[in-house]
Amino acid sequence: MGKIKAKNVSGLKPKKKCCRKKTRCLKCPVVIMRMKKLEDQGASGKELKKGLEKARAA
Repeated sequence: MGKIKAKNVSGLKPKKKCCRKKTRCLKCPVVIMRMKKLEDQGASGKELKKGLEKARAA
C-alpha cells in the first residue's frame, strides 16, 4: 500500500473487523471513523496528521 496521506485515510474501505492491536492499521474501521469525524469538523493539514497518529495509537 505504501505511504498514504492523512487526508486520504477517510476515503479508504474499512476492514470487516477491527484487529485491536497496539498500533491500529490504516484500514481499521475505528481509525477511518475518527478521521471522518476530524474532516467533518474542518481539520486540515497538520491537524489531520496529528489526528491520524492519535487514532492509530488508541
